[in-house]
Amino acid sequence: MHKSGSASTLGPDGLDLTQAFFKPIQQTAPPSPTKRHTKVSVVGVGNVGMAIAQTILTQDLVDELALVDVNADKLRGEMLDLQHAAAFLPRTKIHASVDYAITAGSDLCIITAGARQNPGESRLNLLHRNVALFSHIVPPLAKYSPDSILMVVSNPVDILTYVAWKLSKFPSNRVIGSGTNLDSSRFRFLIADHLDVNAQDVQAFIVGEHGDSSVALWSSISVGGVPVLSFLEKQQIAYEKETLENIHKAVIDSAYEVISLKGYTSWAIGYSVASLARSILRNQRRIHPVSVLAKGFYGIEGGDVFLSLPAQLGRGGILGVTNVHLTDEEEQRFRDSANTILELQNQLGL
Repeated sequence: MHKSGSASTLGPDGLDLTQAFFKPIQQTAPPSPTKRHTKVSVVGVGNVGMAIAQTILTQDLVDELALVDVNADKLRGEMLDLQHAAAFLPRTKIHASVDYAITAGSDLCIITAGARQNPGESRLNLLHRNVALFSHIVPPLAKYSPDSILMVVSNPVDILTYVAWKLSKFPSNRVIGSGTNLDSSRFRFLIADHLDVNAQDVQAFIVGEHGDSSVALWSSISVGGVPVLSFLEKQQIAYEKETLENIHKAVIDSAYEVISLKGYTSWAIGYSVASLARSILRNQRRIHPVSVLAKGFYGIEGGDVFLSLPAQLGRGGILGVTNVHLTDEEEQRFRDSANTILELQNQLGL
């Protein structure tokens, strides 16, 4: 398929307008070799992939964006649609191709390709329809960008992050799942809504599986630096555990509700992944709950499994996992979440 990007030539003879339009100044030197050229590739130009691409562009995170998909017509249409917004966006070279060679030299490769989640369908039920796709996606990404970071967004994200890790043969710090970063945002929104505060002032994490067996870390929630549950206990303010469980259930059900209403989710995951991309590409060393190799954490020793834990992100990918305290109940639920993933994962034969 024809690919298009920013060019400085016009006409059948390829007149180089750079030479004609600009007059060079004297005593110049080539650009500093320390100046980074940042490139991100997005595989899959469905609703999620394009929401991520659009958000990354508007936040000025990259110098070059490559799009890959098997549907050549839709791919070219999405590329042109973004290119036509050039006058309103930071300058970015936007390319698209069905050939993975276009992803060469990427700093970050984001995989969104996969079968669409049907209304009411569990993320885990998507597994067998998506694993086969990854065998055609991950190896060429690893081939053309051997030093890149892989970020998996496709569902079920925890198992597919494990699949990407195995297929790529990358070190575990350079394979990340978007995990519960969005779940935690939904969690923070609901808590903020209950307390009538800004969600950015709420520190709260959902860990474990991105799905039905996720774990809400109520014991570590704070608002404006104040630990919520311990504050309520010290003030002898009664609260019902059922209320807490209902908030967590609302987090789990929220994606299903959006899918039943509009057919898919897109904008929230777009912002979520863009926030992860920013932390990685700008080496911000921020803490995000993302899917990481969880073996050795909180008693998980039964096998290699990717689950979400609060992790520090930077140019090296996963820089470390925070030593967050879990209650005995939370720790047991986390291990149960791991077992849920491992039961299906062990059937893959990877």
